[in-house]
Amino acid sequence: MDQSEKMEKGYFGEFGGSFVPPELENVLRILAEQFDKYKDDKEFNQELQYYFEDYVGRESPLYFAERLTNELGGAKIYLKREDLNHTGAHKINNVLGQILLAKRMGAKRVIAETGAGQHGVATATVCAMFGMECIIYMGAEDTKRQALNVFRMELLGAKVVAVTKGQGRLKEAVDEALADLVENYENTFYLLGSAVGPYPYPEMVKHFQSIISKESKKQILQKEGKLPDAVIACIGGGSNAIGSFAEYIEDKEVRLIGVEPVEAATLTTGTPGVIHGFKCLLLQDEEGNPLPTYSIAAGLDYPGSGPEHSQLKISGRAEYVAVSNEEVLDAFRILSKTEGIIPALESAHAVAYGLKFAPTLEKDQNIIINISGRGDKDVEQVFELLKNN
Repeated sequence: MDQSEKMEKGYFGEFGGSFVPPELENVLRILAEQFDKYKDDKEFNQELQYYFEDYVGRESPLYFAERLTNELGGAKIYLKREDLNHTGAHKINNVLGQILLAKRMGAKRVIAETGAGQHGVATATVCAMFGMECIIYMGAEDTKRQALNVFRMELLGAKVVAVTKGQGRLKEAVDEALADLVENYENTFYLLGSAVGPYPYPEMVKHFQSIISKESKKQILQKEGKLPDAVIACIGGGSNAIGSFAEYIEDKEVRLIGVEPVEAATLTTGTPGVIHGFKCLLLQDEEGNPLPTYSIAAGLDYPGSGPEHSQLKISGRAEYVAVSNEEVLDAFRILSKTEGIIPALESAHAVAYGLKFAPTLEKDQNIIINISGRGDKDVEQVFELLKNN
């Protein structure tokens, strides 16, 4: 199989592919065909752009964090404000693209997985808008940590299924969503939220999330007259990170830095393995079973990562680092106090590394940190964490 054939089947180097039961092979083949048909379709993209502008509120600002920059004394820090999107995170970008695809495919029933709840909320939102049945699978542990988002999803008309198997977290939610798809593939569209899963999902999610870096590239050139020295994004499955990196991958002078939780440092310490129908760097035992993970940010609590991130790591094009819970909580507070922006705990991982990284650069350099979501959903959790420390 030559490289062009491998890319057609969704490989990024050795990573990616589609390892699924026979009954799903045809479903995914049709999905890939429909995605290829519509991704460059003029009418489809005009409709998507309409919702991006009038429903989501794009483009999102690229904000110069002046006080934070001055306090740290290094590179200029710009924040890509995905937290200002409707529903409060980057998730709506991909969800809108996929729901428009589902509509064209005649789907009436939509399922999704969610960790922190932001993808679930975004999916429930667009299903409400288009009048589709919506079922969200969420780990039982995460339903407790993110009770407010569970209520939002239900308010929007979605049925939230708490998954009690295993650790009751994001991995188990994906397990159950895939099981549902196997059973109900004839009438169900699986709206996957991250840049993971079998082909064509990683490429599809990247395509819709690349709006982040398309905008930030144009914006930084307008503001600084040059490309950023680095782009920093948090990473679990990897949708906001691949969206933040996409337009810079060919610009070798721009450093791409993904930030993971120490307790789920997949790309920092993982080895090649297969999970949820695709090959990636994976936290696994000697038998290839995914290892338990934990992060205070439910959206990053996953033992694998997107196949393109795995290839970017192996090739050396992107760097992946891990930060501790203490660093994340400090970043959560620092950004709130210096800029009046309360970030999601997921986004606070990127901020935490940015706080260390920016001072190592010169004042004429600049970096972009992707604020993938806002912290409303996390305030109660952070309150409890800080109270108990």
